[in-house]
Amino acid sequence: MTDRHHLLVYGGTFAAVDDGGDISGVRGGRTGPSPDGLFVRDARHLSRWQLTVDGAVPEALTPVADGDTARCVLVPRGGRDEPPACTLFRDQAVGDGSFVELLRISGNRPAPTTVHLAVTVDADFADQFELRADHRTYAKTGAVRSRQVLDDGLEFTYRRGEWCSRTTVTAQPAPDGVEETGTGARRLVWTLDLAPHGTAELTLRVMARAHGEKRALRVPRSPMAVRERLLAAEGDFSTGVAFPTGWPELAAACARGLADLAALQVPAVGPDGEELRVPAAGAPWFLTLLGRDALLTSLFALPYRPGPAAATLLALAATQATETGPGSVAQPGKIVHEVRHGELAHFGQVPFGRYYGSVDATPLFLVLLGAYVEQTGDTALARRLQPHARAAVGWMLDHGGLTSRGYLVYRADRGGLANQNWKDSPGAICWADGTRPTGPVMAAGAQGYAYDALRRTAWLARTAWQDATYAALLEQAAGDLRDRFQRDFWMPQRSFPALALDGEGRQVDALASDAGHLLWSGLLDKEYGELVGRRLLEGDFFSGWGVRTLASGQPAYHPLSYHRGSVWPHDNALIALGLSRYGLHDEARTVAHALVDAAGATGHRLPEVLAGYGRDTHAEPVPYPHACVRESRSAAAPLALLTAVGGA
Repeated sequence: MTDRHHLLVYGGTFAAVDDGGDISGVRGGRTGPSPDGLFVRDARHLSRWQLTVDGAVPEALTPVADGDTARCVLVPRGGRDEPPACTLFRDQAVGDGSFVELLRISGNRPAPTTVHLAVTVDADFADQFELRADHRTYAKTGAVRSRQVLDDGLEFTYRRGEWCSRTTVTAQPAPDGVEETGTGARRLVWTLDLAPHGTAELTLRVMARAHGEKRALRVPRSPMAVRERLLAAEGDFSTGVAFPTGWPELAAACARGLADLAALQVPAVGPDGEELRVPAAGAPWFLTLLGRDALLTSLFALPYRPGPAAATLLALAATQATETGPGSVAQPGKIVHEVRHGELAHFGQVPFGRYYGSVDATPLFLVLLGAYVEQTGDTALARRLQPHARAAVGWMLDHGGLTSRGYLVYRADRGGLANQNWKDSPGAICWADGTRPTGPVMAAGAQGYAYDALRRTAWLARTAWQDATYAALLEQAAGDLRDRFQRDFWMPQRSFPALALDGEGRQVDALASDAGHLLWSGLLDKEYGELVGRRLLEGDFFSGWGVRTLASGQPAYHPLSYHRGSVWPHDNALIALGLSRYGLHDEARTVAHALVDAAGATGHRLPEVLAGYGRDTHAEPVPYPHACVRESRSAAAPLALLTAVGGA
């Protein structure tokens, strides 16, 4: 088999299998190949799932293709003079905390045939953070794995203190035996007697019960049942959305994006314990609630599908910080950056159980609340979330730095993120020569979000909360921020805003796509906005597939850097919305057509990020090697393009 992985996603569960449907248990990383396995709530519940026929791994006649379920055709290895005795048709799918496989074995000979079939199974219960390529190790004192043979399969159990997870594997018909392998894995074996040209079927079901799971989960009866459920969910998500008839490629990208968003909805809880479904950030590494990602996804989808916005606002209100927590970077009123459910987060070995290392999730929470109420007229939600909104404004003014520093400020977090804006990789915020700022950082894009947040919250205060005094204070704060920004960030010699200010107030002078976010938020006056918008479409910024995160020609630029030269669809969606806001409609259409063309090269699905190579030298978009296969902001980006340019 190859080392390619195919991702199956259903809510908070995903499986990564190879071309033949196997799981080998490889390690991977955020900066390396992703691991295979069945994952639920940040833990790997299947680390081996390997099929053999007569003691050997079969070869793929038809490998698994990209899709919502995995289908492949396999045969025992042989030669031209000895055709295979049988053909295996493998069909797999994931459900909510589950995995199901239907295996059909078809005999190819005119005489009775005996086939010895085996599936080697293991569950290592590794936390996703253990599987990253940063070579970190974590002590797991007292951890015990056990295995119990059942009448129709076996069960794996993992315990560490109060932590307990289980994986149960059952088969129909039941295996003839369960063998030890000497590695901790177990082998389910069958001896199948096929009639001449006869067939046999096996159904294998896996229930992954994560620690703390209290819901009554059921394994789907078949992969077909999962397909039907996914199609129904996709249909519900797309109902009522008017796709552009004059631009079929954009319509296809919107449809593909909505289908992905339907699959990426994960469970969450609201302020009163109500059960919600919110957009996960992306698979495989971020199939969980990330504040910034869920907020932007919901904003993009809002004109067409407002439900995710309401759910996201409630889920983030429920996790809003109420006290200071140094390890989690929590401060009163701050909106959470990342929520994790795994073992390492539970025991405090990583800070991401509830991690607040984001300077921009809090203003984006206020932006979404204002936009949602304006779009839907749901003043009841505005009143319900008024305490949360006021606390978020309080954080921006106090701990966030607007009052003391004049801007939202972040500092590198030991054990967490070096950068806490959307470009959160180390070195993403830099001078043009690649030098990194030291001390507190004031990122440009976050100031735009803060400006928009203050304005929208002022509108809520006047309309929904009937508090004109508070509204006037916020409007004054927004106006002051706009004046300061244009004085301190604007680089006259380059006619462009700085990427950030460092702790001493010096302009971090890299030319970066974040300037487009300032158009989206309306922070720049008209003259500056038009200059920025047109500059983003020049050749060093615009690759032909979108606007690069960093303009080429600068020493810091690299086309395969995560944030210093790549092309991000959600970044470009914000830029297109900003260009349209400033009346630069031709430029907005140029960006939109570039992204839609890029989506067309990959089945109308936009990845998390593309390499920054130019279209003039590369006729197809070059993939970024470590991108999330499905990412909610990218899935929603075509909807933002539709908002920005219509069907033109």
